[in-house]
Amino acid sequence: MTATLAGDFDYDRHGHGYAQQRRTDPRIAAQVLDALGQARTVINVGAGAGSYEPEDRHVVAVEPSAAMRAQRPLHLAPAVNAAAEQLPFDDDAFDAAMATVTVHQWSDTERGLRELRRVSRGPVVILTFDGDALDLLWLAEYAPELIAAERRRYPPIDLITSLAGTRAEVVPIAIPIDCVDGFTEAYYARPERFLDPRVRASQSAWGFVDDAAQARAVDRLRRDLDSGVWDDRFGHLREQPEFLGSLRLIVGHP
Repeated sequence: MTATLAGDFDYDRHGHGYAQQRRTDPRIAAQVLDALGQARTVINVGAGAGSYEPEDRHVVAVEPSAAMRAQRPLHLAPAVNAAAEQLPFDDDAFDAAMATVTVHQWSDTERGLRELRRVSRGPVVILTFDGDALDLLWLAEYAPELIAAERRRYPPIDLITSLAGTRAEVVPIAIPIDCVDGFTEAYYARPERFLDPRVRASQSAWGFVDDAAQARAVDRLRRDLDSGVWDDRFGHLREQPEFLGSLRLIVGHP
């Protein structure tokens, strides 16, 4: 297997609204924290604005984007300006390492994963999406270009598990109907949210869809919502408490 190239979204230019739209969902966070086990010192790589960062442990956050570092809440420690591919820490420096919805952004996925494993003497916890399962969401019918772009960006699950530890678990994560973390599948039951440009701006996937394709997707969705076509086909999702899509929690053990 070869590394998946990423690092292709400019968060310094386009990431300024992430803290408002991409908040920590407590139910997903509980599973991330459980995966960290008894770790007291944690490195959070690709930490962004601090989503899913545990507050009951000593955390060192690493984030290369100045715009994202600036959005970190004041109660969190400032993030170190560094990249996953070259972490400025000794071997086995932390009880655990974590990376939430970030591995697809690394310029050298394989090197970044090896660095996570190098600096952690315990679990390596990665929250990501399975590119092969992205079309489980109805949005694939409206924005096939978005799904195709995302599928190219997300590293294969097998690659991640092979580098996260000597053994690794892959846990599908169910997304609650009122999920407050605004990634695409969070709105499986709230299609109207995709009509809001602020919502789309906080989902990096749309940055890889040209303006014409994005306009077509939004216009078709708006028409289908106005006419009732969407509800005729997918309206049952409005009452479905959870959606099992492409979100995966990977826990690598040393």
